[in-house]
Amino acid sequence: MTEFGLIDYVAKLFQGVSHHGWESIGDDCTVLPIGGGEVLVVTTDMLQEGVHFLCHATSARELGGKSLAVNLSDVAAMGVKPVATLLSLALPAECCDEWAKEFVEGFHSLATEYDVALVGGDTTSSQSGVSINVVAIGRGRAECVKRRSAARVGDVIYVGGELGGSALGLKDILQGSVDSDYAALHRNPRPQVELGQWLGTRAEVHAMMDISDGLASDLCHILKLSHCGAQLEVNAIPAAGGDIETAVCGGEDYKLLFTVESDAAERFESEYREIFQQPIYNIGRITAADEPRICWSEDGVEIYPEWRGFTHF
Repeated sequence: MTEFGLIDYVAKLFQGVSHHGWESIGDDCTVLPIGGGEVLVVTTDMLQEGVHFLCHATSARELGGKSLAVNLSDVAAMGVKPVATLLSLALPAECCDEWAKEFVEGFHSLATEYDVALVGGDTTSSQSGVSINVVAIGRGRAECVKRRSAARVGDVIYVGGELGGSALGLKDILQGSVDSDYAALHRNPRPQVELGQWLGTRAEVHAMMDISDGLASDLCHILKLSHCGAQLEVNAIPAAGGDIETAVCGGEDYKLLFTVESDAAERFESEYREIFQQPIYNIGRITAADEPRICWSEDGVEIYPEWRGFTHF
């Protein structure tokens, strides 16, 4: 069973159980209306030593920040403000003193930057490495929430920054170059919190999610739920180090991926540049299609690369 096969199985199994107002599985966060036109959004992510990080190549402080950052990225992808978190840790004996304090200090530093409270969690011992689970909660206006299922044919596809740097950093770490710039980027992702909240206020922004498993994989989630396809121009993709394949297939970039109504795209780009003082990357279009398929082109000529994003199983 694949990772997404398991998720589909779980979703079908729980179809008959009341959601008590919560939305179904499918987006970066689940959503609960709380009255007055506002909603809560909730997400959770797990990080496991040996799978998501290597303790010898990542400081406890960096890991504390990263464990929060990847969850704040999911909230940002919904278009609302993160407000609270819960943190659960399973620690081996050698990580229960100074290591644990430094981890929490790293978590606290990023939480303070974004004014996010820590309101609960759990701790336990571990016999097989460090395990971290974070729950992040956001709050905002219902009309600001962006979903993966909202892309429309003709929409322009954008990414919020350079892709592939984190994957290049992981390669450096595995090759022993733990002090490279890309390795530092891999250990210290920056969630696009301010951008996500601004995009939430823009009616011309339709679908949105963050890129955690690679563009080739994550865009397909939008295409599947929106019942459409995509045409991407590979030369328009902002690739770290000029490495297009890594930019498309590598994971853990945590940049926002979103679609914008084509008629509003020019004005949107102008306002984006004025507010954020940085480039915005138009990488393609949403197309009509019978299946969630990405068509790749290079200088307008269709190509057929075997590109796949990261899968956990």
